[in-house]
Amino acid sequence: MKLPLVRASAPALLVGLGVTAMAAEPIVQFNRGIGVDPVAGISNTGLPIVNTVLGVTPGGRPWVIHKLRATFSPDGAVNVRGTGLLFSGGDNIGTRGSVAQVRATLFCAGVPHDSPLADLDQQGNFTIKGQMLATPPNPCATPVLLIRSPGGNWFAAGIVGDAD
Repeated sequence: MKLPLVRASAPALLVGLGVTAMAAEPIVQFNRGIGVDPVAGISNTGLPIVNTVLGVTPGGRPWVIHKLRATFSPDGAVNVRGTGLLFSGGDNIGTRGSVAQVRATLFCAGVPHDSPLADLDQQGNFTIKGQMLATPPNPCATPVLLIRSPGGNWFAAGIVGDAD
């Protein structure tokens, strides 16, 4: 008796053998964000203390971000989506003002790794998808994510956590 020839794709064959193909685990994920308050406090001399993070100065006014999700992969791929990145003070409150682009900077052990620039729409929404300009290390020790202007100031920070 002649058996029929069955052709299967590699993924189907692997599943049939009890093996599942999985994508590489992300280096780090961020599932929420916080906007910047440019003043970290008041010094004992009464002067404001600038809210500098890892050498990066904040934007000149407070900002908010409604949602932030970011994934950084071992091959340098980045996927960041933010919504509602807007001024929360000053004359431009509730708008993006003149800020038209942002980038994501992932710090690993204090060393910055930048994404390409992405457009920021009028509602403060942006998507960064592509490759980091330099691949971050794996593992990424003490990860910090800052959303920054083309000039380098930071407007929002990510909170580490898996997507929910």
